[in-house]
Amino acid sequence: MAKETLEEALEMKPNINKAKNLIMFLGDGMGVPTMTAGRIYQGQLKGQRGEENVMELDTFPYVALSKVYNVDAQVPDSAGTGTAYLCGVKTNSGILGLTAASRFGVCKSSYGNEVTSILHRAKKAGKSVGIVTTTRVQHASPGAAYAHSASRDWYSDNEMPASMISDGCKDIAYQLVNNTDINVILGGGRAYMFKSGTPDPEYPDSTSQQALRKDGLNLTDIWLNQRKNAVYVWNKKDFDSVDESKTDYLMGLFEPKDMNYELNRNPDMDPSLAEMTEKAIKILSKNKKGFFLFVEDKSLIDHAHHDGRAKRSLTETVEFDKAIKRAGEITKESETLTVVTADHSHVFSFGGYTDRGTSILGVAPGRGTDNKPYTSIVYGNGPGYNFPNGSRHNITGVDTETDTYRQQAPVPLSSETHGGEDVAILAKGPFAHLFHGIQEQSYIAHVMAYAACLEPYEKCSIKSESLIMYPSTLLPMLTVWGLLVILW
Repeated sequence: MAKETLEEALEMKPNINKAKNLIMFLGDGMGVPTMTAGRIYQGQLKGQRGEENVMELDTFPYVALSKVYNVDAQVPDSAGTGTAYLCGVKTNSGILGLTAASRFGVCKSSYGNEVTSILHRAKKAGKSVGIVTTTRVQHASPGAAYAHSASRDWYSDNEMPASMISDGCKDIAYQLVNNTDINVILGGGRAYMFKSGTPDPEYPDSTSQQALRKDGLNLTDIWLNQRKNAVYVWNKKDFDSVDESKTDYLMGLFEPKDMNYELNRNPDMDPSLAEMTEKAIKILSKNKKGFFLFVEDKSLIDHAHHDGRAKRSLTETVEFDKAIKRAGEITKESETLTVVTADHSHVFSFGGYTDRGTSILGVAPGRGTDNKPYTSIVYGNGPGYNFPNGSRHNITGVDTETDTYRQQAPVPLSSETHGGEDVAILAKGPFAHLFHGIQEQSYIAHVMAYAACLEPYEKCSIKSESLIMYPSTLLPMLTVWGLLVILW
């Protein structure tokens, strides 16, 4: 097997075709330990021992590491990182689509500090663009694709201080509809789109699920009325009935806020991430100039880690991989640059000298110095802390593989924290070879823009074949591009 892999590597040549299509898959919180544990878990679901399993993302030929810190934070948040990998500029924690000159929560500091995303640049070049997420579409990661906000928390005007509204800033949901013209928007977030007090169509008797907007706007109607061949859906039945050949714009909001975990998803009401990804690609790919698509599994990998529940997170990782596989099946690698990465990691790890084939959700073979067993998976902090009477909880006889089991953690927190280590970038397709080494997270947006000849790389065509014949010529070229990354 190793010999065959070497032979394949020796035959690899960089694809220097202009990328017609760009797809970014963002596994929110999917650090390398989560990728590895997800691989094992997926294999064990297939009846394998697990370690030998090959995920779809494992097949991507080019790999790099991304430095995820924010300008003001060693351990980042999803807004600052989203701005980096989507806009090509590192910024402060909690801020969307703005430079680090802006201040968190201060509306006036956003003026003149706006930066544009790869999604916006693709639309400006005539491509169709889309967002697919399992969180609310106004959340930090998708929000960085279209919004300029001094706070990631300003989902609607209900979450904004009155003084910030008076200063002229708009909430993220408003910007979703009125900033970049987005063709496909799929995820959660209904509550931020309608007049406050409007009953939710799926949960009409629940006051906690009612809409939140104070300005009285119906943003979905505004979005529909401004576009031709546009459709809005909120359930699986209507989603399935959408005719891609007759639809140029699709907004699907399937929950009031975040979508449900895959383990809790009602397949009769909410589409899966893979289903949403496929629908988006079928609509976007009608554009002869190509498309840009952002796909995120958020509430989900990240939220489950925050909750200290590894089974939920690993299940979401498996679902994320299904979406990656489906996208690869219905696009051409020769013309589509596909990038898989994470915004940050978590304080999640697994160990304990477990035997080959041990359930990834199981218990290590040894015992601690307190003579008690411990789970292979542990969190560095979080709600899994359980030390009754000052001693560690004895998990003898406890089923550690239930959907809701919280793995052990030594530091008590209501929510487990992000990790600050580098995360992986995996790529295939045109100019995927430019993902190499250890890079700033902002480098991702630059490579994607270059591959598709988007601003500021409109004149990006490489005519010389020396890049193929002499790989050593990459070094001086990448040095130049590295300088551009700093200057942009």
